[in-house]
Amino acid sequence: MNILKKIINIIEKKFFYYKYLKKIGVKLGNNCLINKQTNFGSEPYLINIGNNFYCSSNIQFVTHDGSINVIRNLYPEFKKHDLISPINIGNNVFLGINVIVLPGTNIEDNIIVGAGSIVKGHLISGHVYAGIPAKKICTLNEFKEKNKSVFIETKNLSYQRKKKFLLKHFKNINSSRKRK
Repeated sequence: MNILKKIINIIEKKFFYYKYLKKIGVKLGNNCLINKQTNFGSEPYLINIGNNFYCSSNIQFVTHDGSINVIRNLYPEFKKHDLISPINIGNNVFLGINVIVLPGTNIEDNIIVGAGSIVKGHLISGHVYAGIPAKKICTLNEFKEKNKSVFIETKNLSYQRKKKFLLKHFKNINSSRKRK
């Protein structure tokens, strides 16, 4: 029976990913885009994710701190203890590639976390964070103003139309740079 359960889990994880995440206890809001290389750790049921959550690949959610093993070895009264805390993520949040979210983290609404960041603690709504540890970089409005000249309108294009558009767009940019 264990083999059958493992096969079912593999099939669910591959073909019915969001159903699988809910089955293992991740609380998901609506309209979430979660890369299948996201690691929800050993206590996925302690992870709460709001609506409109997006993440790149290799995101790590860590709800426990393994350093408790050192304490267990030194102090017998803690032999049966763990160091665990939930992770809460609000609405309209993006996590860049290779972000690590540590135990007890609370990420409010409308937040961007830059690639490679390590997040611990409380991230306040309406900002961009990045770094190790993740620090407030700017407001979302400042981010928008800084980058609006390089935003490219491709969101609803088919793969082929997007490819054609981007190749032409960047060829024109590269050509104009060479002329300068």
